[in-house]
Amino acid sequence: MKNPFIEDIKRQYKSGSALIKLIFINVAMFLLVHIVGLFLWFFGISNGSELMVYWLALPADFSNLITKPWSLISYMFLHESLMHILMNMLVLYFGGQIFLQFLNQNKLVGVYLLGGLAGGLLYILAFNIFPVFENVLMGSLALGASASVMAVLVAAATHVPNFVVRLVFLGNVKLKYVALVYVVLDIISIRQGNSGGHIAHIGGALLGFLFAKQLQTGKDITLFINQLLAYFKTMFSTKRKMKVVYKNPGKTKTDYDYNAQKKANQQKVDAILDKIAKSGYDSLTGEEKAILFDASNK
Repeated sequence: MKNPFIEDIKRQYKSGSALIKLIFINVAMFLLVHIVGLFLWFFGISNGSELMVYWLALPADFSNLITKPWSLISYMFLHESLMHILMNMLVLYFGGQIFLQFLNQNKLVGVYLLGGLAGGLLYILAFNIFPVFENVLMGSLALGASASVMAVLVAAATHVPNFVVRLVFLGNVKLKYVALVYVVLDIISIRQGNSGGHIAHIGGALLGFLFAKQLQTGKDITLFINQLLAYFKTMFSTKRKMKVVYKNPGKTKTDYDYNAQKKANQQKVDAILDKIAKSGYDSLTGEEKAILFDASNK
């Protein structure tokens, strides 16, 4: 018997925007870490959650990073404390809603991922370059969506700097000032603790600013990552449809006809994939998307 609560969550996820999906993934990761940690605790492993965080968080030390390269992605969905994920998701929802009023969902996902990567790479570089971090390099780990969230917020603020938001106790404020306050707070907080986190936030903010400025010149720096996501979605789709085959004894295809039809279909798919590589998934017509979807289910 299907659980109505679980089914409702599935429906909310499937029908939700890219922003909602990103929030769902972050929450799911948070719950997974703590549920697995609780399960291990029952068997006498008291640091189960900490072990999971260790394997999913991003290390600053290159020798450690080589052993878990996936952490460049996993860290940007990983939160350990309830307050950490709550604050990040609130800011992500705030900035993401404004972002989606002017830009599309693919760009939102691209900025989120690239912002996280930019923040992570700046954190790694800073900890390996500057002598002040030498004593903490080996044990330093970064986790959280903050760099990605900063990228989304700053991208929106750079794209529509004079967009007015209403804040509690402050009233109407232009979005550019909200983003600027966040960036300045991160810069002056580097010396106060959580240096790696604040440096990663700045990396995300720089990516968001670069994205918006490049977009003004007609260049979308998120295009390649969305093409990559579309490719993997096509290649690794797990959906399968039940097929009903009707046979007409009087019109059986020969091997030649079958192979010719198969070759023609493959040529259509190849042409569509080339179009995605050049112009992105959004450039496809409804018919082309249907052909690609059918091909992925065969």
